[in-house]
Amino acid sequence: MLHGAVLAQDSTLGDGKIDNWIIDSSVHVTVGVLVLLSLTASAAWLARLAWQKARLDHTGRWLIGITQVVLTVQILLGIKLLDQNQGFNQLYIHYIGGLVPMGAFLVGGWWVRGETPQRTRLLAVLVAVGWFSAVMAFFIGRAYVNR
Repeated sequence: MLHGAVLAQDSTLGDGKIDNWIIDSSVHVTVGVLVLLSLTASAAWLARLAWQKARLDHTGRWLIGITQVVLTVQILLGIKLLDQNQGFNQLYIHYIGGLVPMGAFLVGGWWVRGETPQRTRLLAVLVAVGWFSAVMAFFIGRAYVNR
């Protein structure tokens, strides 16, 4: 974990468990950058496969898996920051924009697995939608934090 990211709080609430951990908002920003980087890599790789009319390959599956893990961590950090009353100044669109990429991955996992070139193209579109949404959420979030 990042140095200084989690600060233990001395309290009887939760006996020192997650309720007593304070997460610095800079961790959410840092993981947000990782989300954008991993989504960019996934989207670029899938776009390449779609352009070549190829099926989803091993590298694409790994990139999607890594992106999903980073995105899940980011969502959980956002929830924890809300729990700490640090999200009250955000626009609602920041929350929706941050969840859309996970929704795109869920839809892709259920119906579009990349077994055919056509499905790989559809998966590339879903990941591109997730990428645009994540970029929007990141910059809206940054704009409101910096006010």
